[in-house]
Amino acid sequence: MGRPWKIQGWQMTEPGKMEKVTIDVPALKPGEVLVEIAGCGVCHTDIGYFYNGVPTVTKSPLILGHEISGRVVAGAEDMLGKEVIIPAVMPCNACPICAAGRGNRCLHQAMPGNSLGVYGGFASHIPVPARDLCVVENRQDLPLEQLAVVADAVTSPYQAAKRADLQAGDLVLITGAVGGIGTYMTQIASVLGAREVVAVDMVAPKLERSLRYGATFTINTTEKGVQEVREEFRAYCKARDLPAFGWKLFECTGTRMGQEICLELLWFIGKMIVVGFGTHKVEYMLSRLMAFDAEIIGTWGCLPRYYPEVLQLVLDRRIQVEPFVEVKPMGDIQSVFHDVHGGRLPKRVVLTPDF
Repeated sequence: MGRPWKIQGWQMTEPGKMEKVTIDVPALKPGEVLVEIAGCGVCHTDIGYFYNGVPTVTKSPLILGHEISGRVVAGAEDMLGKEVIIPAVMPCNACPICAAGRGNRCLHQAMPGNSLGVYGGFASHIPVPARDLCVVENRQDLPLEQLAVVADAVTSPYQAAKRADLQAGDLVLITGAVGGIGTYMTQIASVLGAREVVAVDMVAPKLERSLRYGATFTINTTEKGVQEVREEFRAYCKARDLPAFGWKLFECTGTRMGQEICLELLWFIGKMIVVGFGTHKVEYMLSRLMAFDAEIIGTWGCLPRYYPEVLQLVLDRRIQVEPFVEVKPMGDIQSVFHDVHGGRLPKRVVLTPDF
């Protein structure tokens, strides 16, 4: 590889504990490259692994982080020097699930910070398969580190839109619309031509801001129950002469409240798409799906083939990332994790290596 590369990173030794480590770069296999990391976003999935004991495929110790952008510094010569985004999930492309076109949920997928051995994005370098890397070209003044959020926060909502068969003219409601995923779900719904995009959340300033980034109406859930949200939604539909049926409901919170709101609003020929991860259980009468001819759909990650078109939307500024990203040095990782876990940060944090 030309020089004795070392990987410096922050390793989760067990849930709730991490330490700074230096490890050798393994011999690259055919088809692999070494990426020098420019930035890695802090996702709530990482927080679930670290604080809540959500299991990872590779057991501790491992380096977390799956939202990565960087530059190829070793491996295939035709990739050297290229700026890339690493898909958060990289399918095997050789199993029945991949053959069915659902490789984003491939059981053999490589996911940095989970199922890619001990390697993750909160580090200086990462070895990865080259086949699904998304090459960044003509990014102009958009910092490469900020584009790390394309690896998950932007592409996962795009995959959700594809699973929902989101079409121009559709009616869309998003719970958790101002969070790390919901912010982009709102923009994507608008970019894909949704007729209405109702943003549901509980942070008033962010809800107001969402009206500048795709939302057509907002519902603040603060001190409201599910039925109150339902009545406000129905009143909006009546005032706008909109049907209450046929809505596509994107649940991006992973919380019981968010899930219950979507289930309550799921009506005739509607679809509920579960985007946010949570460990709560909710009660729902499944016969309502039959009676309403409605659907509940799960979605996971994003197929690598969608990355170039999502990236282009970002580079064209049709999807905005800069107002929603804050860059911090990777040395602050423990305090950042603490603040994200406590809900104290207004933007998604991207950590940049400072080893």
